[in-house]
Amino acid sequence: MTPAEQQEINRRRDRLLASIALTSGIGLILALPFALRAGAEFFLPLTAALVIAIALVPLLEWMERRGLPSGLAALIAVVGFLLVANTALVLIVVPATDWFRILPQRLPQIQANLAPLIDFYANLQRFVDETVQMLATGPVAAAQTAAVEAPRSLLQFAATSAPSAIIQMVFALLIIYFFLAGWTKLRRRTINSRGSFDGAMAVARVIQNVVDATSAYVITIATINLCLGLAVAVALWVIGMPSPLMWGGIVALLNFVPYFGPMLAAVLLGLGGLMVFDDVWVALLPAALQVGFHLVEANVITPLLLGRRLTMNPLLILVSLTFWGWVWGTPGALLAVPLLIIIQTVVSAAGTPDIAGFLFEQGTLTVSRRKENHEKDETDVADG
Repeated sequence: MTPAEQQEINRRRDRLLASIALTSGIGLILALPFALRAGAEFFLPLTAALVIAIALVPLLEWMERRGLPSGLAALIAVVGFLLVANTALVLIVVPATDWFRILPQRLPQIQANLAPLIDFYANLQRFVDETVQMLATGPVAAAQTAAVEAPRSLLQFAATSAPSAIIQMVFALLIIYFFLAGWTKLRRRTINSRGSFDGAMAVARVIQNVVDATSAYVITIATINLCLGLAVAVALWVIGMPSPLMWGGIVALLNFVPYFGPMLAAVLLGLGGLMVFDDVWVALLPAALQVGFHLVEANVITPLLLGRRLTMNPLLILVSLTFWGWVWGTPGALLAVPLLIIIQTVVSAAGTPDIAGFLFEQGTLTVSRRKENHEKDETDVADG
């Protein structure tokens, strides 16, 4: 067999293996979203726990550098996270339950506040196309709502939840704890398992980049959202809006979801204002304040603090929000950006395959012509 025939056989074999790998990868990518959606009871708490654990790694390492054992440091980090979550639950869920309970009784007031806007829209429609749209506005019957006691802590919230929710919560907390407790050993073992120094350094770099990017984003965004929520709460307190801390907490929580979260917060504040104030323009003031604070935060503060290193393509953010929101709903939307950061960091470190080169029989998935010529020259020299 001549060297040229051997090279042709090797090329066909490599291309066949690459075709099989590419086809398997495409099939896995297409099947993965449906598997994640069908197994949400397992994958959602697992993914959320891993993202939270990665964000807590800098705190864990800070405590380990000061002599604390890994197990104790992990326990302190988990307890701290639980305290923060319990505080958020008390500040948001408890007052929100009261608001939802009185919503049916406030519907007539909301309808009365919106009547001028509805009339203005109807007159404008009549003036433009001479079509009158009758708005059926009958008396709103007072809805009968059962008084449900709001949960006062995470423990009470878990006790009133379905058994599956309790299992998922405990499962997620255990994942966070054991991930943090074994983080140092796991990282050391992963790096030492590489066969070469360059491979070990590459793995260490990827791990550190993932931790740094994820924790920096989560901590920075959480701080920004907390300050935004406090600013909105103070402004609402000044204008006399009840439960300002609850509304500030809602604004801070929804601001974790880019684009859609602030819009939903403005709608909820508009609804809350209509439930409280008699004048429609005063009722819309809470929503206007939230929009104003959000514009300053999104266009000045967040770009200044995050900088270029964590700046992401808006199109990728929208795709990630749509994908994870479709897979897991609201929790998926909250995890969309941190997951996008993790995926981007890993891909940028590992590199991307030359799909176009493969399709056109060039690039990384086939043997280059220069390499073939070099091998042919060496073969000719050896034969000569």
